[in-house]
Amino acid sequence: MASEKATPADAELILKLYDLRREATMRAARNWFLNFWPESADDIMNVMVAFGSPENAYFRQVLTYWEHAAALVAHGALHQQLFFDTQGELWFVYAKLQPFLEEIRQRTGIRDSMKNTEAVIYSTPEAERRLATMQERAKRFREGRSVGSATERAKQ
Repeated sequence: MASEKATPADAELILKLYDLRREATMRAARNWFLNFWPESADDIMNVMVAFGSPENAYFRQVLTYWEHAAALVAHGALHQQLFFDTQGELWFVYAKLQPFLEEIRQRTGIRDSMKNTEAVIYSTPEAERRLATMQERAKRFREGRSVGSATERAKQ
């Protein structure tokens, strides 16, 4: 990782990214994605080809937001360590999709899907550890959701 200090411009850009995450439609998209638990590439493909649906729009909004943010880091426009220290959601989004990413790339023919996100994540020495931590966290959330769903169904 770069050893130079983050600049005030880096800080401004981080705050701008935060502001964009707070926009109403983006909040709705992020909330939808938080509750989207793909269990296969088919689950993701079903959303990707549901053109015109809110789910398709939310999926695209979340992925393109993080791909754009990662591109800023990948191309040197934003301080890498500051980004890592403030953008944990990127890791969570990637952790949910990573098990299916190669199949999605093959099926869509889009070989560079999430390329900036992936490049930024794997550019850090702690990538494997942090990704494993996020995947474990996602697994716990998924299991908690399943338990909650079963409990709700039992009450009906």
